Amino acid sequence: MTLKYFLTSGLLFISFAIQADTERDFTNISLKTTLVNNNIYMLEGVNGFAGGNIAVSVGEDGILIVDDQFSEMSKKIKAAVSDITSGEINFILNTHWHGDHTGSNAVFSDEATIIAHDNVRKRLMSDQKNRSGDSPAQAKEVWPVITFNESITIHFNNETIKVIHFPNGHTDGDSVVYFVESNVIHMGDHYFAGMFPFVDLNSNGNVLSYSKNIAAILEMIPEDIKIIPGHGSLSTRSDLVQYQKMLEDSIAYVQSNIEQELSLKAIQAKDLPTALKAWETGFIKQDSWIQFIYQSIKG
Repeated sequence: MTLKYFLTSGLLFISFAIQADTERDFTNISLKTTLVNNNIYMLEGVNGFAGGNIAVSVGEDGILIVDDQFSEMSKKIKAAVSDITSGEINFILNTHWHGDHTGSNAVFSDEATIIAHDNVRKRLMSDQKNRSGDSPAQAKEVWPVITFNESITIHFNNETIKVIHFPNGHTDGDSVVYFVESNVIHMGDHYFAGMFPFVDLNSNGNVLSYSKNIAAILEMIPEDIKIIPGHGSLSTRSDLVQYQKMLEDSIAYVQSNIEQELSLKAIQAKDLPTALKAWETGFIKQDSWIQFIYQSIKG
């Protein structure tokens, strides 16, 4: 499976995937393990792009993980989890359908039950059907076997785990995973810490809804919560507040330019305000970010 398969969702991401595919090498990538709180750990790729951050819950009931990166990372994921505790992975929660978060589903499906939003299963099924060379059995191993529409609660390792769907943000199947007793939340790709996010418009993502979802999440979580982003470093609620301000300021900036009847290309040709330009630290650059917002506003 190529990186193009895992990350192709829109024209921008297609071009990114093609470029990255030529450089793809997982040999030197390792996983950094961080104890977040109580029995919740974070696995983060270092020395290269491993995929999205993983949350790990361990305890007397077994092992539960949130997201599972690319398939090439599966052995390293297993080794990192084994360094925390022994045993097989019992549950996998997918925050959304992109392959940098679901790539190891097939590898772990023999031992783990995969849970995700209804649209994650639908998109993974559709994506597999559109590919050639895969047997139905191979495709089926990737699919979640338990799905939900709005939310689901899992009681595991003395933890109340709330998996809550937030619609049409990064995609149409995004969920956040809230470990209530440990006061930890995995945001999936509703949070790219310290950088502009990728918003998958072709999967019914929308920057305006994305921003509204972050506002709703901020209302839901306490001040001292620890936040695992889909990409980036472990964060605080204050970090997420700053992220939300960046989203609101970005939307207001593009909206004001649209009201001046400027075209997309004309807006992209301008220099972003300095405060927004500071967020151009990831692979999403100014022109792409403005395009996401412009198309979200224009519908």
